[in-house]
Amino acid sequence: MRPFSPKRSMLFMPASNARALEKARGLTCDGVIFDLEDAVAPDAKEAARTQVADALKAGGYGKRLRVVRINGLDTPWWRDDLAVAVSGKPDAILVPKVEQPETMQRLEEEMAWLGGCDDTTLWSMIETPMAFLRLEALAQASDRQTTWVIGSNDLVKDLRAEHTKDRMPVMMALSQALLVARAYGLAILDGVYGNFRDADGFASECGQAREMGFDGKTLIHPSQIEAANATFAPSADALDQAHRMIAAFEEAKAAGKGVAVLDGRMVEELHVQTAREQLAMAEAIAFLAEN
Repeated sequence: MRPFSPKRSMLFMPASNARALEKARGLTCDGVIFDLEDAVAPDAKEAARTQVADALKAGGYGKRLRVVRINGLDTPWWRDDLAVAVSGKPDAILVPKVEQPETMQRLEEEMAWLGGCDDTTLWSMIETPMAFLRLEALAQASDRQTTWVIGSNDLVKDLRAEHTKDRMPVMMALSQALLVARAYGLAILDGVYGNFRDADGFASECGQAREMGFDGKTLIHPSQIEAANATFAPSADALDQAHRMIAAFEEAKAAGKGVAVLDGRMVEELHVQTAREQLAMAEAIAFLAEN
């Protein structure tokens, strides 16, 4: 897997739906999450595992991230899910309702026993009040952990709150998760937007998440891909400014100055770092589109 992979649009696909798994090969999302948990009924779990195994073996997803969401460790299905996931060597395994560091440590031990998955990372669903109270401990739970996925719908339910356009009932929790994720070098993805027919509402929530600092959004329908990709990618104007900012700073640096001035604004090292990150993102997106 590449050192850096865009995560603007991570699409949940029911692992029990073979047609959906096939369709995902032609979608423009940054990644596919093969869902063995919520989207699969108990009596369909076994068949869904077989379809995930077949899909991973057959490939055809290009450079998109391939992630398998297993069932929680408090269920009777997680070990079989994990075995199938490990054998398929996905880019990541997504673990639901992580509330304590021991969960990740137990998974690491099980993966080591299964073997052959050194390049597979762990992603955690942060979605319960207890998880949000233990963010720092969870962030340090495993060196294999790279990404958090916010389960905002579960959080709203557990808080007995209401879904509002501005998400104020859960804003404190979202902000705290962002702070801790950045402090410990984790990527962080915003939760799903449940009404896939509400394009305006979805676009608004994507914009809010981008402004807050999220790396991308998890999706429930292919119709949401385009808006997520556009929102979480640097714009043409931003990339143009990034090039100009770097050039101005390098020119100032060559003249022995520690800062530059561009369009009447000061440009310091921290601004240049952000500009380089934007260009790296654009390069990674272009690489993904070509493959």
